[in-house]
Amino acid sequence: MEFLQGAWPWYVSGPLLGLMVPALLFFGNKHFGVSSSFRHICAATLPLKADYFTYDWKQSRWSISLVLGVIVGGGIAAMFLNGNQAPDLTLKARAMFAEWGLTDFSGLQPGEIFAAAHLGSLRNLVLLGVGGFLVGFGTRYANGCTSGHAIMGLSLLSLGSLVATVGFFIGGLAVSHFVLPWLMSL
Repeated sequence: MEFLQGAWPWYVSGPLLGLMVPALLFFGNKHFGVSSSFRHICAATLPLKADYFTYDWKQSRWSISLVLGVIVGGGIAAMFLNGNQAPDLTLKARAMFAEWGLTDFSGLQPGEIFAAAHLGSLRNLVLLGVGGFLVGFGTRYANGCTSGHAIMGLSLLSLGSLVATVGFFIGGLAVSHFVLPWLMSL
């Protein structure tokens, strides 16, 4: 059980994740991705009449099961396998975060943003709300999420997935280097 509690090396976790692509294609002709599951959940649970949600969502039950498995697996990891352990940060990273007012590194996320005591602040509500909206909008606009495009799409040599993946990385780098420092200084 000890081997489950530490970080797995890239040469183990990478191939295991990569083997999901041929397994999904071979055993069910399915495409890996998470963002489409939210559409299926909405179609299954909400009485929406929009054309976007009126389809036979039952053919995608496996996708909903995948998301539930991710949630349950994350819960098991957090409760029983040291999954709440804070990541190791370099001194340079700690100094950069300290400039932004982030000093609580005891959990997986900065306590100054995600702790219950700080969630009511206007800055944090705007960060989380606008950030969540932009992620959702970007996922819909790109017709998929990073896992779908970067893992599945690139494996299938999709040019659209290559463009989307490059865009994800450019956007992430630009936001983390220019927008986030500005937002954290507010």
